[in-house]
Amino acid sequence: MTDADAGTAEAGASERHPRLICFDLDYTLWPLWIDTHVSPPFSRDGDTHNEVKDSSGSTIRFYKDVPAIFARLSAQPQTQVAACSRTHAPGDARDALDLLLIRDHEGETKPARHFFHHEEIYPGSKMQHFRALHKKTGIPYKEMLFFDDEYRNNEVSSLGVTFVLVKRGLDEETFQKGLAKWRSRQGDS
Repeated sequence: MTDADAGTAEAGASERHPRLICFDLDYTLWPLWIDTHVSPPFSRDGDTHNEVKDSSGSTIRFYKDVPAIFARLSAQPQTQVAACSRTHAPGDARDALDLLLIRDHEGETKPARHFFHHEEIYPGSKMQHFRALHKKTGIPYKEMLFFDDEYRNNEVSSLGVTFVLVKRGLDEETFQKGLAKWRSRQGDS
């Protein structure tokens, strides 16, 4: 991250955030489909943070900027985080999230799954995922921001969710653009 990017990230940290930020997993947080590209069981070698191996030695890791984004989100107590994935291998996704490690905003290393307040990880429409999140949390749809690599999931916009298309994995620029898009829809500058 450049000094300019760090400044943008710090400025964004002081502005209002959505009450719920949701992330797809496959090709949004990591560069694979958990249900077809890797085979359990998964393992982590020692204290390697952003790397898990499957049974054949293939690597599962987050895109480069994801750990820093989640670390900053851990410093936003008013913002909850959710995983929304339509995978056919929900157990494998949870196992990977349990093994991948992220340092929080205080520098403490925790399993990535710890950073998610809610998980909607199962086959089905993202509309179903968001209706379930709304029912569980009581958070209005307009207070939700969703990052996903598949444009078809823009359907959640009809509920009032702010949808952001992730073109080549979540990165800092996409995350900041998503926050700006959500803020503009709220009338924030």
